Amino acid sequence: MRLEVKGRNVEVNDSIRRYAAEKLERIEKQLPEPTQIEVELTLETNPSIAEDHIAEVTVYTKGSTLRVRESSSAFETSIDLLSDKLERQVKRYREKRSRRETGRRANGQLSDEPSFSGEQLDRMIVKSKQFELQPLTPDEAAVELELIGHDFFVFTNAETGKTNVVYRRRAGAYGLIEPTL
Repeated sequence: MRLEVKGRNVEVNDSIRRYAAEKLERIEKQLPEPTQIEVELTLETNPSIAEDHIAEVTVYTKGSTLRVRESSSAFETSIDLLSDKLERQVKRYREKRSRRETGRRANGQLSDEPSFSGEQLDRMIVKSKQFELQPLTPDEAAVELELIGHDFFVFTNAETGKTNVVYRRRAGAYGLIEPTL
């Protein structure tokens, strides 16, 4: 396991690093392949927020990324809550992966792509929509996102000519996804 603990608005000391490593060690044992785990600890500077110690973990596994965020009044408590929640996510991930592999063996498939029947796809995709991609700059796309009130907006980047996505982040800022080939 490669563990990286970083802080935003806070200096991360060795005791917090050890505590996070100790708590996340049991998660790593449940994952079959070597993983990279990033823990970001944030101290919220807004005095009106009581649960100002935020812990967010991202687990990079083969094929999937697991992410959990918890907040409380102390980093240790946030890490405890986070590790419990992450443990449940890892269990669901392992069950899902196990079902997928069992299904592939039963169907005689050897590819890494999951197979779904038409009925399963009907349950997964609940709405389909087509629209014309507009050539916009990322800033113009963010304005469009605000106007339509959605969480994301797909557009053609007028500067690069590629399809991009602008999305609203938790803190209220915007993110830009630029696919590469």
